[in-house]
Amino acid sequence: MIELHTGACCDAHHDDNHTARDTELSRLTGMAACAQDLGLAVLAGHGLTYDNAAPIAAIPQVMELNIGHFIVGEAIFLGLGPAVAHMRALMDAARA
Repeated sequence: MIELHTGACCDAHHDDNHTARDTELSRLTGMAACAQDLGLAVLAGHGLTYDNAAPIAAIPQVMELNIGHFIVGEAIFLGLGPAVAHMRALMDAARA
């Protein structure tokens, strides 16, 4: 398996730099397809939040998002169940 580092894409999203975000998203999409063609399971993570996870979750080859740091932070305010449920709903909507 391989984990794609999504930090640059997430940082660009946070900075409202749509050109850089779209460039990074295109790179991640291409890398995911290449990895799957090589027989690798594709994971992705770093910097993912409620605001920026959907485009990464929408990449068909991505089997898992690593979002533990953000979820634990949100769980302090919302509780673990609601924090996970909200992220799961966003991820499912991105795949619909």
